[in-house]
Amino acid sequence: MWSEVVAALPSTVVFQAPASESSLIRCTTILGHPLSTDRAALLRESNGIEGEYGDGLIWSAERIASENQSLREDAELATLYMPFDPLLFFADAGNGDLFVFLSRIDRPDVFVWNHEDDSRTWVAPSLAKHLEWWLTGQIKL
Repeated sequence: MWSEVVAALPSTVVFQAPASESSLIRCTTILGHPLSTDRAALLRESNGIEGEYGDGLIWSAERIASENQSLREDAELATLYMPFDPLLFFADAGNGDLFVFLSRIDRPDVFVWNHEDDSRTWVAPSLAKHLEWWLTGQIKL
């Protein structure tokens, strides 16, 4: 399914090899909650998606786990920002801002976390739309 979605995008993207079940299990263990069905399905098809310049459009399962763990456990960040526990970071915008899902709510919407003002703003109704709108410039940060 995801290969067809990505193939229809108006930009050059690179699929990675599929994530192993052990890396998905490790990811969910570190996160403390399961990945949604569509996110897990994407990682089973491609353990991350890179743009034409090597930018991480979708992080690998390992990076999702490590970035979320790092942000959630950083004591200094905890004094600066609202809690990160409700968020599932999965990609960066290249400017310090990060794309997120609401981790504990079964909702497909994508938000962007602004690293300067700690805002969390809706940007797309689904992961597929997020990829399309990000690659076509419809999402402006």
